[in-house]
Amino acid sequence: MLWLHYLRRLYSLDTLDTRFTTSSRTPPAPIDPARAPSGEVGQTVSRQNGRSPVSGAQPSKWATPEFYFYYLIFLVCVPLMFKAVYDVSKESHPEYPKFAPLLSDGWIPGRRVDNSDDQYASFRDNIPFMFLLLLLHPLLRRAYNYVYSSATSSGVRPSTGANGGVSQSLVADARLEQRVSFDVGFAVIFLFALHGLSAFKVLSILYINFKLATRLPKAYVPAASWIFNIGILFANELCHGYPFAGVAAFFLPTSTSAASEKGSLSANWGSWLDSHGGLVPRWEILFNITVLRLISFNLDYYWSLNARDSSSNEKKQLDPSALSERDRVSIPAKPAEYSLRNYLAYALYSPLYLAGPILTFNDYISQQRYASPSVTTTRTTLYALRFLLSLLAMELTLHYIYAVAISKAQPTWAVYTPFQLSMLAYFNLHIIWLKLLLPWRFFRLWALVDGVDPPENMVRCMSDNYSALAFWRGWHRSFNRWIVRYIYVPLGGSGGANSAGSHDTPTGWLGRLRAVANFLAVFTFVALWHDINLRLLLWGWLVTLFVIPEIVASLLFPRRAWAARPTAYRVLCGVGAVANILMMMAANLVGFAVGLDGLNGLVKGIVGGWAGWLFLAAAGAALFVGVQVMFEIREGEARKGIKLKC
Repeated sequence: MLWLHYLRRLYSLDTLDTRFTTSSRTPPAPIDPARAPSGEVGQTVSRQNGRSPVSGAQPSKWATPEFYFYYLIFLVCVPLMFKAVYDVSKESHPEYPKFAPLLSDGWIPGRRVDNSDDQYASFRDNIPFMFLLLLLHPLLRRAYNYVYSSATSSGVRPSTGANGGVSQSLVADARLEQRVSFDVGFAVIFLFALHGLSAFKVLSILYINFKLATRLPKAYVPAASWIFNIGILFANELCHGYPFAGVAAFFLPTSTSAASEKGSLSANWGSWLDSHGGLVPRWEILFNITVLRLISFNLDYYWSLNARDSSSNEKKQLDPSALSERDRVSIPAKPAEYSLRNYLAYALYSPLYLAGPILTFNDYISQQRYASPSVTTTRTTLYALRFLLSLLAMELTLHYIYAVAISKAQPTWAVYTPFQLSMLAYFNLHIIWLKLLLPWRFFRLWALVDGVDPPENMVRCMSDNYSALAFWRGWHRSFNRWIVRYIYVPLGGSGGANSAGSHDTPTGWLGRLRAVANFLAVFTFVALWHDINLRLLLWGWLVTLFVIPEIVASLLFPRRAWAARPTAYRVLCGVGAVANILMMMAANLVGFAVGLDGLNGLVKGIVGGWAGWLFLAAAGAALFVGVQVMFEIREGEARKGIKLKC
């Protein structure tokens, strides 16, 4: 069926991000999913990248009696899940008056919309303007390129001639100059439009950070970078973005007091400056993502100091226009490219400034010098279509399922059945997943349209995760990769012999304990980075606590010991995965939805009686079925030579 063929192309991993189907050590090839000759795109991509099935990949189970039974369970359970939360969202429900004030007028006739999540509402309400910006930014770049025409405005092909490398380098330098010059100019205008006069605060922080990296003795750069940037996170929170009125009151207490006594707000110059705060006056709530880029620049610059004796590309005999992703990230830029202008262009790059995804400084410079072959018109168009379908899914969910408003209203939980309570929690998590996925995919789409390929943040659907360790590799993936490069590996990683390049790292149980300690350090940082509050700190610690059973189980039941009994091992893993899913749901509900008190109310409502315990057993069985399907999805990827580790 032709429509099914195109649907597979649309939802292929290669369309989502070529990093999923190409080894990080392999230079990307300009393969468009829509131009695959036939069959599944994953198979085509695997063949073109020379992939063979992953060792130990099992035969397909999709057409077995076991999975036909699972299909039946899906056909029964999934509609019931939607119906349960739809029923409690009806006007006829006794608790409706409590959450009705949180609903807004919707665009679907006869339906209101749950736009009560402030974070997502700020994105949803500005979607028309952001689409306008997505179209305007590339057009302005083309106009800029036309005025300052250069042969480097298009991608540079690898050259093989003896003198080709010199001309190629000159053309790449010119392309970098042209693109970065536009990026800086547009970014400054964009920054002042967003934050008004508070843009000077952002620029001041960026300048101080740049001087720390480039003026301090080399040995002090890492510590100074971490202390300064973590200090900025706390200072931004505690000082509420340093309002000019507060600055004026601190430095000129007499004059501001006198102005206050006169009752004239305009007499306080600080308040006048605060009144020009742009479209987003609270700049500090968006600055956390910029902090990651500041640390990336500083540490990439610090590590580049060790490689300045000779060119890394020359030592490895690499073509700089056809680098693999790993080389783009790890190979330092030229010394002259760690300049203030390039730094500002990177830190304030408009498509990724507000929410990411996160691109390292080295990768940004590499993609500005040479166009990435993974960015093609067809792939970008398919990615845009996937974004629009995700946006439609979110709109339908918010118009028919009021899970967020119900949770915010703190209704009488005893009114709901255990099944309804569990579905409220489940759809709360799904809405959290969608509200993060949509901004991340929009801004990545903007970058792709601009010719830059950042990592995809969301690999799996929220309902396609069973491992706590693997979940965090696929959720906010660019942040996870940033953590691995700048925190986890320097701390010693997972405790394996090759962690951080050390062969003296403890292994076995001691290594696992070290891995847990590193995990705790990482998630403490992650929680504080998201927001400095106790609820998210509890979330970070809960995540670490819930990872321990998975690590212990992997040691007690190693895969190799069950090699002769793969089916028994799959069932055993399924039981453990059900417990994992329940713990992950609890941790994320605490951190991002209802908090610890809200979770306590939900749990009491679900297991407050014998009916609740019966439901929990049935839910566990249904989750087990879902986990088996998740296992088979990954086995299908392994048969194509793809291993995502999430």
